[in-house]
Amino acid sequence: MIENIRNFCIIAHIDHGKSTLADRLIEVTGAVEKRQMQDQLLDAMDLERERGITIKLTPVKMNYQGKILNLIDTPGHVDFSYEVSRSLAAVEGAILLVDATQGIQAQTMANLTFALEAGLKIIPVVNKIDLPAADTEGTIRDLAKLTSEPESEILKVSAKTGQGVPELLDAIIKRIPSPRGNQSAPFRALVFDSFFDAYKGVVTYIRVIDGILKSRENILFAGENVRGEVLELGVLKPKEMQQDSLAAGEIGYVATGLRDVAQARVGDTIIHFSDRDEKQKLILPGYKVPQPKVFAGIYPRSGDQFRFLKEALAKYRLNDASLQYEQESSNALGQGFRCGFLGLLHLSIVQERLKREYNIDLTITVPSVAYRVKLKSGETNIVRTPAEFPDPSFIEQTEEQWVLVEIIARAVDVGGILPLISSHGGIHRNTEYLSTERILVTAEMPLREVVVDLHDSLKSASAGYASLSYDFLNWRPTDLVKLSILVAGESVEPLAIIVPRVHALREGRRVVERLKTAIPKHLFAIPIQAAIGGKVIARETISALRKDVTGYLYGGDVTRKKKLLEKQKKGKKKMAKIGNVNIPPEAYLAALGRSED
Repeated sequence: MIENIRNFCIIAHIDHGKSTLADRLIEVTGAVEKRQMQDQLLDAMDLERERGITIKLTPVKMNYQGKILNLIDTPGHVDFSYEVSRSLAAVEGAILLVDATQGIQAQTMANLTFALEAGLKIIPVVNKIDLPAADTEGTIRDLAKLTSEPESEILKVSAKTGQGVPELLDAIIKRIPSPRGNQSAPFRALVFDSFFDAYKGVVTYIRVIDGILKSRENILFAGENVRGEVLELGVLKPKEMQQDSLAAGEIGYVATGLRDVAQARVGDTIIHFSDRDEKQKLILPGYKVPQPKVFAGIYPRSGDQFRFLKEALAKYRLNDASLQYEQESSNALGQGFRCGFLGLLHLSIVQERLKREYNIDLTITVPSVAYRVKLKSGETNIVRTPAEFPDPSFIEQTEEQWVLVEIIARAVDVGGILPLISSHGGIHRNTEYLSTERILVTAEMPLREVVVDLHDSLKSASAGYASLSYDFLNWRPTDLVKLSILVAGESVEPLAIIVPRVHALREGRRVVERLKTAIPKHLFAIPIQAAIGGKVIARETISALRKDVTGYLYGGDVTRKKKLLEKQKKGKKKMAKIGNVNIPPEAYLAALGRSED
């Protein structure tokens, strides 16, 4: 019966105890036998356990007091905010979890905003009340102000010890409404996650909105217009449990037999194939393809590993459709791939998993963002690499992405945060006091500044206490230029970068100074220049390698020594004209990227 179902998720900032609370809920409801229980049960990957973060969302079905409770454990990091938003669309309620020792954080507020926009019933919960450093009452006051809930309605739990968990389960049953849905209506379901199984093909996690789906029926992914067949379906407890059908209000899985996970994207709507002519009426709102925000080159350390890297990326993408990549070539680093990521954490996870699961040593170039270039011909191009940047004479306007940044920090850190925003090209919007000790700083900033080093700078300015979240705002005009690097008068394309004109001098100096120490000396002087078009804006010179051509002289007139030195001088001039500069891969990495050991 749909009246007995409660669908909910847990939203929180990183390390506030989502996975631990999920463990206690599963334990108290008996969804998993005690002998099978383990910490972070829903975090299946070793990387999730080591870092203490949730990377992939996981659903689980529980039975408690005659009710069916469907929980979705969601990621907390801003990089996976689209997954969180789709998870919220699959449920009717959300547990807003806040750590009593850390208080409200930036991603707490971002996820709460998502939940309120989705019209969910919010159950505010304070976690880690058993710790000596817990400020339980202060956190309750902050949560009450944030959610407009009475302090008496805010629950207190310890996910570690289980204190308060039964009361939380009772609140879920009482406060969260049952799903709305019509089992006799045409079938449609929301895809909120998908992964690839070698035997079953693409397996999707779905929330059935209306109708009933049965095994062996033909289905259509309405957004991608892809046909599939229901090879198997069922619920997750949290392991897959096969059943004959899924009805309105239920959350479960469907094995489709498809071979490409990109055909079953998060946010798409599944309908019966027989209803394909009505798909525009049945498709659920909010579907979009996640767009990468950060781009970086991935190259194998050794050229003979390129084939293995290509295979590894293809296999990896079967379980992560948000990763985008295309093959590219570099004179410095050889054959590799230009990859698009949701953010820096996503990049770090992909990099670590490729290294662990496929045993490939990687070189990652410095992350960059996409720019929009409007040409005088009226055409608009998205530019991700310097090689794609058009000739300045053809450019009408260049634009970059701006984001809305929210920073939550201690009030005492405001003096360090505001200058940090200004130094990163941001515009301070507002500073709001959440309490006497905590503030919310809102600012508009270029995305390039956020993804490169804002997070590290913010942690330094706040002694590690500040947290941030950001969301795309708009495209804004900015004066972008292609900064070329010349070594011995020759342009080195792999070293070129796209920068705002106001930062070109700073970036040019940085690159030429690094190259001066990274390129080995030759028998002739090597000029290193940073240029915009034909104008050189920064220069360093690597002095020639000295060779003592007079060392064997044991006496005689001084003119003999001068004659040899003059001969050497002429030889160096000639060599400077015809000699080639050998730039080792380490020099490219020193200037533009980093190597992962």
